[in-house]
Amino acid sequence: MPYDPDYPMVCMDESSKQMIGEVRAPIPGRPGQPARVDDEYIRNGVAEIFMEVEPLAGKRHVMVTERRTRKDWAHQIQQMLDERYPDAIKIRLVMDNLNTHNVASLYETFEPKEARRLAERLEIHYTPKHGSWLNMAEIELSALKGQCLDRRIPDMASMQAEVAAWERNRTNSAKKNCVAVYDSRRPDQVKASLSANLTVTWY
Repeated sequence: MPYDPDYPMVCMDESSKQMIGEVRAPIPGRPGQPARVDDEYIRNGVAEIFMEVEPLAGKRHVMVTERRTRKDWAHQIQQMLDERYPDAIKIRLVMDNLNTHNVASLYETFEPKEARRLAERLEIHYTPKHGSWLNMAEIELSALKGQCLDRRIPDMASMQAEVAAWERNRTNSAKKNCVAVYDSRRPDQVKASLSANLTVTWY
């Protein structure tokens, strides 16, 4: 679909990351000698990661929480609609079929009037079974894990700080060099409403 600020397409996915502390302080690297890290470590629990991506706008939002329940998902949806997309008529939300990803979670978390208000601003699209990789948020989570979470992070505060820095950096990079991919059989996909900084690649 072409970009439409009134009906933005937002992809959402979740993952987790174990927080690991050091038993002994690592020895930093120096010329001719790599850094040394003890293989013994301390388990400090698990952090949950909520990822939102709006591919056509080059925007993303990452939230690190302690849990990933129905209520946590519902609060993420409320914040997305009221804080990040207050002017959108409806969000086209792309997700996998996780059991928390449904309108019932809104009704379990909020009063019926509030749950209905939120549900009416969502147009939910589920990725097919065994096809969750079609969700751009899953690709973003893979980038986050490879670029930011590929090392030991000891606690929730450090995890939130690291992820926030990655989010800012990636969003700023995307604004400078955004790439849109279109099917050459569908030239009608390219619309004048697309941001001028998009580089269109044909396949």
